[in-house]
Amino acid sequence: MKVVFYTNEYPPYTYGGAGVAVEYLTRELTKLMDVEVRCFGDQRSRKPRLQVTGFGSWKDLSMGAYKGYGKALEAVSVNLQFCKNNTADIVHCHTWYTNLGGFFTKILHKIPFVMTTHSLEPLRPWKREQLGNAYDLSSWIERNAVEAADAIIAVSAGMKKDILSCYDIPGSKVHVIHNGIDLQEYRPSAATKTRKQWGIALDRPYVLFVGRITRQKGIIHLVNALPRIDPQAQVVLCAGAPDTKEIAAEMAAAVARIRRVRKDVVWIQKMLSKPEVIELYSHAAVFCCPSIYEPFGIINVEAMACGAPVVASATGGILEVVVPGKTGLLVPFAPRRDGTYEPKDPRKFSQDLAAAVNKVLASPALGRRFAADGRRRVETQFSWAGVARKTLQLYRSLV
Repeated sequence: MKVVFYTNEYPPYTYGGAGVAVEYLTRELTKLMDVEVRCFGDQRSRKPRLQVTGFGSWKDLSMGAYKGYGKALEAVSVNLQFCKNNTADIVHCHTWYTNLGGFFTKILHKIPFVMTTHSLEPLRPWKREQLGNAYDLSSWIERNAVEAADAIIAVSAGMKKDILSCYDIPGSKVHVIHNGIDLQEYRPSAATKTRKQWGIALDRPYVLFVGRITRQKGIIHLVNALPRIDPQAQVVLCAGAPDTKEIAAEMAAAVARIRRVRKDVVWIQKMLSKPEVIELYSHAAVFCCPSIYEPFGIINVEAMACGAPVVASATGGILEVVVPGKTGLLVPFAPRRDGTYEPKDPRKFSQDLAAAVNKVLASPALGRRFAADGRRRVETQFSWAGVARKTLQLYRSLV
C-alpha cells in the first residue's frame, strides 16, 4: 500500500503543529508502507519508502490580487499541481491549504480521501484579519472536503465534537487519533548555549512561551498577565511568524509596555531550531500555553516530554493532554458567544494565568512533580509509532 500526503508545511518549511505532525507521522509510516509527500516549496528528496516533492506556487495567479487574497489563490494553484498524476492507493490531506487537492484526487484518480483536521475554519474567525474575503474561500474549501472525505481524523475528542457541531456529517466518519512525540528527540537537555546566547540567566527561573504570534495562541493574554507574575522569574517569549502586520504591531506595543515595569522579558522573534527549543523547554520553571483555540496543542506534549511543568488554558485538546494537578495546571477558559472565541473576560483570564504560573513558581517541589509525571504521561500515551499504527489501520479499512 502507498499513501500520498498533501501538506502546506514540510521541513525545512515548518512553522506550526500541523507541519510537525506531518513530518513525524510520515517518518513512522515509512516503517510500515510506502509514503509520498507533496508539499508547498522547493523540497526534493528520495529515500527508501519516502519520496518528497515541493511544488512552487503559480505567482502569476496572485499578482495584483487584493490584500489577503494572494496566499489563498496560490494555494488553489498548488492544489491543481498536486492532483495532476497519482500512483498512491490513498490521499491524506492536512489543513484547508491542501483539501481541494484531496477532493480533486479522489474524483480524478478514484482513491479514498482522508483529511486530518488540525483546526476548523468556523472556529477561527480572526483569520479574516489575515485573509480578508479569502476566508470565505478557505471556509468553503474546508466544508467541501469535510463532506467529501471518506474519513476524517480528529486530533482530539474535543476536535471531533467541534467537527460534528460545525458540520452535518455522521459521527462514524470521524476518527480520533491524537498527535504524538519523538521520545528520543524530545527529552531533557543539559545544554546551555541557547540560554547564554539570548541572555537568559542560568541561575534564575523563567516562564516560557513557544508559538506563533496569532490570536489563536493567546499570547497577548499572557503578555497582559506578566505584571502579576512573580518578578523574581524571568520571562522568555519564543514567538515569531506573526499572522498579520497588525498583530505584530500589537505584540510589539504590548511587550514594550510590559518592559517599562519589568526588564527581564526576553523576546525571541526568530523560529529556533529543535535543539534550541528543547533546551528552553528543559529548563523552564513553567511552560505557559494560553491558547484560546487549540484542537490538540502539541507544544504541551513537547514541553512535558522535556520535563517542563505546564500551565495551560482549559480548552480543546489541551484537556486531553495536560492532567490538572498531576502534570500541570489548567486555567478556566470561557469563550464569548459572539463568534470571536475570545475570553468573556480577558482581564480575568490574564489574572488567572498569572495566579496559576505563580503557584508553580512558588513551589519548586510541585514543579518537579509535574515535570516527572508529565514525562511519564507522554511516554505512555503519545508515541508517533502508535499514531502510525492507528493511521495505517484506518487506511486499510478504506482501501
